[in-house]
Amino acid sequence: MSAPKTPSTSKVDHLLLTLEGTFSDQTEIEAELVPFLDALEECAGDWAPDVVKGARKRKYARAAFWQALKERRDDDSASVALYRAESPAVELTLELWLPPHPSEINIWLDVNPLAHFSNEGACKGIVEIARAWATHYPVSYAAAHSMSDRELAGFPHFGREVEVSRRDGFDKIYEVCWLNVFGPKRVESVGRARMLSTPAHLVEELPNGAVLLVLRPTAADFASEEARMAQARAHVHLRPDLDFDTVLRTLRERSAALAPVAPRFHPDLVPLLWRLLDEFAISERQQKIAELNAFRPPVPEEWLPVALPADVENPERARSHYGDLSEGLVAALHTQVPSMMGKTPESLTDLDFYFWRENFPERYERQLIDGHTAPALGAYLGDVLVRRLGGTWVLRQKMEESQVRVGERVWLPFLRARRYMQSRQSLLDYSLTQFFHEAERYRL
Repeated sequence: MSAPKTPSTSKVDHLLLTLEGTFSDQTEIEAELVPFLDALEECAGDWAPDVVKGARKRKYARAAFWQALKERRDDDSASVALYRAESPAVELTLELWLPPHPSEINIWLDVNPLAHFSNEGACKGIVEIARAWATHYPVSYAAAHSMSDRELAGFPHFGREVEVSRRDGFDKIYEVCWLNVFGPKRVESVGRARMLSTPAHLVEELPNGAVLLVLRPTAADFASEEARMAQARAHVHLRPDLDFDTVLRTLRERSAALAPVAPRFHPDLVPLLWRLLDEFAISERQQKIAELNAFRPPVPEEWLPVALPADVENPERARSHYGDLSEGLVAALHTQVPSMMGKTPESLTDLDFYFWRENFPERYERQLIDGHTAPALGAYLGDVLVRRLGGTWVLRQKMEESQVRVGERVWLPFLRARRYMQSRQSLLDYSLTQFFHEAERYRL
């Protein structure tokens, strides 16, 4: 499995509203932000933020907001974050650029879950907020839409190089979201009459010449066939150079990629695979569930039906050496993997996840891994078999041949650890978690 993209790590989809606008630098900044707060307080309803963060978190009130702004303001910029922890959860970030820069305001509003916006009443609040903010803070473009679908659409660069995207901005209509505000420049490039005749639930000209366009009454059903048809019709209306069938096919493909997939993970690996899943972008989640459903690691082969006889001259010294290796690994990793202190089965899953997330086998020097990490990990794995499954060591001069007897079989933890540490994929193919559960099944 490939490494994850930088994820918006969430188990459910969000509604994301982004707005980049300007404000007057001829008035005090506090006066310029009153319309921002007025709209938020009047329209947010049951998802209103209740925490504001500057240098520290405070219960939301206007006085707390002004104090946070003061704390996070410097010579040419300022920022404030607002939150709500209870569902529907909210993260709202306000960023301001001040002179000598052009006076700009950036708003990022994330409401979780998207399902909260399944009814028209809840969606009206978002429409009213967008209308108020875009009226007071002239925008080139603003949008509210499913976060996962935005990711699939390629926001904000739409396949362009980052430098080109930053230079040109939203220079053409690359996408039509559930809610859109097109600034006057974009409206004129399309044609005001054409823009105002777009087939949509709501098309409204704002006092500053921008146009507010809402495709449908509700946001949460964006992936339905009816919603995709409306999205394609609006997009092709605004971009006559596009082919309707091609646009619709692309939208349907995105809907298919986001369709829920029931998890059917390998039973030994369920906790581990759920944690892996949460490392991927929300737009990839269903595809990754399908991939992980199909993943079936090989049955562990690091065992013998009959033990090789012990051949070390000093068993106590060998056991002490293994103990030192195991404790050395705990000392090195216990901050990142606290459960290692207990040497439990759960600690093996935590190690699997840690090594995979860090891409440990491919990030660190092979000499370090083969000479230190893999032997220490084999000792730790054997120690867990002894402590949690009542195993006993059968010690060999060649470390990789040392065994732990559990029930009717003897297991080879050092061999498992060596195979495990070959690559990122091998961390899953030869997981410590599966090895433990396989040994557990043969415990008498």
